[in-house]
Amino acid sequence: MRIEEIYSRFLECRGVTTDSRSCSPGLMFFALKGERFDGNDFVQCALEQGCPYAVMDNARLYNAADSRMILVDNVLVALQEIALFHRRRLGTPIIGITGTNGKTTTKELTNAVMSTTYNVMCTQGNLNNSIGVPLTVLSLKSEHQYAIVEMGASHPGDIKELVEICQPDYGLITNVGKAHLLGFGSFDGVKRTKGELYDWLHEHNGIAFVNRDDEHLQQMCCGLPLIEYGKPGQERLSIEGEAIECNPFVKFRWRRGNGEWHIVQTNLIGAYNLDNALAAITVGLHFGVPEDNASLAVAGYVPQNSRSQYVETGRNHLVVDAYNANPTSMMAAIDNFCKIKAQDKMVILGDMRELGDISQIEHKHIVDLLKERGFAQVWLVGSEFTKAAEDSGFRLFPDVEAVKRALISESVSGRTILIKGSNSIGLSTLGKAPFMFL
Repeated sequence: MRIEEIYSRFLECRGVTTDSRSCSPGLMFFALKGERFDGNDFVQCALEQGCPYAVMDNARLYNAADSRMILVDNVLVALQEIALFHRRRLGTPIIGITGTNGKTTTKELTNAVMSTTYNVMCTQGNLNNSIGVPLTVLSLKSEHQYAIVEMGASHPGDIKELVEICQPDYGLITNVGKAHLLGFGSFDGVKRTKGELYDWLHEHNGIAFVNRDDEHLQQMCCGLPLIEYGKPGQERLSIEGEAIECNPFVKFRWRRGNGEWHIVQTNLIGAYNLDNALAAITVGLHFGVPEDNASLAVAGYVPQNSRSQYVETGRNHLVVDAYNANPTSMMAAIDNFCKIKAQDKMVILGDMRELGDISQIEHKHIVDLLKERGFAQVWLVGSEFTKAAEDSGFRLFPDVEAVKRALISESVSGRTILIKGSNSIGLSTLGKAPFMFL
């Protein structure tokens, strides 16, 4: 069946799903394969639950007599091609966002700002990969005036694949740093891959929102039409802004041109979130969002999912930034934690994953930074930190379960605690289950 024909059937549906557990009447089921499952095995189940159509690629399970079954060569490719067809049909202006750190927070802030004035479709959660992006695009409706699509990457070519699906008109790279080096091969590999967003914009007359203060981005965006933001005192900025305090939440001021300063008190932990907030405001103002609306939207945003969250328990104050970690974000979190005015600080850090050959070097850098900053209460979790810090005097734990046992037995209290590590280490469960600290 041709993509146009499959798309006509998609238009009969109210949405799509790739999870047989969430099938319901009106949803088109795409039978994707994973490492431990094959969606083709659940096609009949999906149809029985009310899905009007199921897209599949297993000819053995296909029943030509059942018009609800749609056979294709590759379900993932079909999903992506239908998303592209849908994107071209609607023609909605799309803002693509990627970056090493802060892309999800920037996406959420941008959505908050834009939604004060427009009907906006935005990537939900972390649906930012080769499956998530087409699912996001397929959720686009004719009533949406703008779309914000987050794109993640862990290997060369990932962003190129995603921009060819969502075809952004505007692009924003939050930053580039040392992350997923096992997949990218090097920091230059990170830059080239993230820069695939700029490549797309350059080839299709797009526009980039760029942080003037980021030297890497300034080098990468050469030749593109730019809308820039940054620290005060620079020429031709769309907006300028600076932090006023970070204790513990970021408070900053910003203005457009030589206009009035706006003071914004956020619910965000970490001075590094200033750039994310300025990016969101810059995007909003470019599309006509009133200045006061932009400020109120940023001030009202409350982070979720262990991203720069501040949690008060019965005994402690937690700075939970444990959704993910890499050398760049880890150093930024530590530096920011130093600026918070609090007694009895404690640090719980987990391994930074996917760093390849430089993993031990980067973990040792973090250990040295902790010593340099004078932290006395340091708990390090995971095999990489255990090797890097064996002579440091810091407490070492093999996994998060050992940390939980120690917290319960020792009844830690009266402290302000930074919690950060790669998501797979599981430190986010400490923030999600604050009873561990009661």
